[in-house]
Amino acid sequence: MKIVDVRLTMFLWDGFEPVVYGPMVKSTATSSEIGLVEILTDEGITGHAFLGASYSTAKNDAQRFIDMLKPLLMGENPLERERLHKKMWARNRGIPIRCISAADIALWDIAGKAANLPIHALIGTYRNAIPAYISSPAYDRIEDYVEEVLTWKERGVTAYKLHVPLPWQRDVEACTAVRKAVGDDFALMLDSSWAYEYPAALKVGRAIEELGYLWFEDPLKEWEIPNYIKLKQKLDIPIMATEAPFAGLETYSIWLTSQATDYLRGGVAFKGGITNALKTAHLAEAFGMNYEIHHGTNSLNNVANLHVAMAIANCDYLEVVTPAANNKYALVNDLEIDRDGLIHAPTGPGLGVEIDFTLIERKKLGVLS
Repeated sequence: MKIVDVRLTMFLWDGFEPVVYGPMVKSTATSSEIGLVEILTDEGITGHAFLGASYSTAKNDAQRFIDMLKPLLMGENPLERERLHKKMWARNRGIPIRCISAADIALWDIAGKAANLPIHALIGTYRNAIPAYISSPAYDRIEDYVEEVLTWKERGVTAYKLHVPLPWQRDVEACTAVRKAVGDDFALMLDSSWAYEYPAALKVGRAIEELGYLWFEDPLKEWEIPNYIKLKQKLDIPIMATEAPFAGLETYSIWLTSQATDYLRGGVAFKGGITNALKTAHLAEAFGMNYEIHHGTNSLNNVANLHVAMAIANCDYLEVVTPAANNKYALVNDLEIDRDGLIHAPTGPGLGVEIDFTLIERKKLGVLS
């Protein structure tokens, strides 16, 4: 099998609102450009992925995807994913990680279609469903957290994560109100999006520890490793770091050798696709740690994340970020949470979901090839 073409169809993602997930993560966008990646083969199999997010337009990456990745892939055997990943990764100073991630997902899609297996089965299925947790925006009103978590609890969801806007005292108030609303048996997490200085992080950590929160995510700046070590030593609640930067397997080493985090964090979008996500999950497993998967930032990335979660044992949840309009787009039937709070594995070959090509054609902005 040979790759005969690589195309990127740019289309409009609209119909969403400005959103804030914390002091470091916010967007005023109401529309964005997203790319449909297509890797075509001489056997008629095409691999797909999406490039871009509602809060991060793909138009900044699109030309580099074609100019720098396409020449690396043309004429190659798409089933040689490990070799092609290393070939792409060698250029990561010039090629955005998001682009490498999208190309890698499309190659896995080809492999699954060629084998007539969903990607998780191609890797080796561990399970067929996983609990979801709802991941909130950073709300101005504490009442909005309470309303959202109770709505999802009524729908069968069993876990909820707060993103908080600061100051830290108000963040603790929000965490307390949500715990009071859902009771003691509901799983809660806090994501501070790298916002706190060490003294505030310690205070917040102790507060949510008392509230029985499941984990404390990204409380400090992404490379503040000495303070992460101190924080981890002083708190019983598990610390979860390593979501950022956009980088690969090598950046986890210092966190492991320094014992600066309890869980590893990553996913297909930020760390180099399915190939690197699997390696990181297995690395975490070797250290007896969970690898909790970050939201994918677009619908096909979310599906790819789900396949990884289906194929590993050390991941407890799949993240579902709200609002849906900012995080789901261009699939005929997107991932849904059932009445037991579970998301089920796709059963079709490759990524195993149906892309809404009619919508993409209607919203098409241009084709790069």
